[in-house]
Amino acid sequence: MDELEYFRPKDLSEALRTAESAQGAFKFIAGGTNVIPDMRSETLAPRLLIDLGVLDDLRYIRDERGTIAIGALTTISQILASDAIREKVPLLFAAAGRLGSPLTRNRATIGGNLADASPCADTALPLLVMEATVHTARPRGTRRDIPMDRFFLGPNRTALAENEIITEITFPKPGASERGSFIKLGLRNAMAIAVASVAVQLDLRGRTCRKARIAFGSVAPTPMRAAGTEKNLEGKDIDERLIRECSLLVQEEILPISDIRGSAEYRKMAAAALFRRAVQEAVSGGGE
Repeated sequence: MDELEYFRPKDLSEALRTAESAQGAFKFIAGGTNVIPDMRSETLAPRLLIDLGVLDDLRYIRDERGTIAIGALTTISQILASDAIREKVPLLFAAAGRLGSPLTRNRATIGGNLADASPCADTALPLLVMEATVHTARPRGTRRDIPMDRFFLGPNRTALAENEIITEITFPKPGASERGSFIKLGLRNAMAIAVASVAVQLDLRGRTCRKARIAFGSVAPTPMRAAGTEKNLEGKDIDERLIRECSLLVQEEILPISDIRGSAEYRKMAAAALFRRAVQEAVSGGGE
């Protein structure tokens, strides 16, 4: 490995100026739970690390009149310790609790989990179904708001420019009639990379689905919304026949691959089974 430089900016502006002057030979680092392993395996070889971990003004959770705002450097453990998340956003709370080990959760940040753009990113699924927005900053004071369903472009690829930093994630607070469930299937436990995962958020009046949002992980090049399945649920009474019908649609929408954790065919069957369970839990109000 070539000589590596390390820089710890005192604020966001200094971080962005440094990134602009580095001209592509750098990598932002927050918790380091993805970057450091990638450097050890030599799949990543930056000449400069810009450490964002000390920018404490990007570390917060706010309940703001119907909107939840989370700073990009908020750790997964801080999300789990938040009363606002546990009580008002149980879907994100459940996904955060399934992310890695306690040691990983103490270091990993929500912004880093999204920026890494893994197809199995645990926090991506609840944020997709809650129709979150990713807020960013770029050099010279420019900022962007990126809808979550336009953020992921491919495996480890996002809509972020090279010198762009996630600053905040916001989403509407779930309403009283909304019910959700997050389920992750790993080969061992929460510390395992997901073979398949699903998040379901339903707006229900009795058993009638007024609005459906469904997202899957590890079954496509990116975390993905299942738009066709969503549409097929909406405006209908949810019963076993409809759930079986939609589970077949799920298998048509996803695009899994075969790897050491499971074949594409297994992932299709697993995703359909997880979907059925998640919808049943959401309808019964017993989701994770």
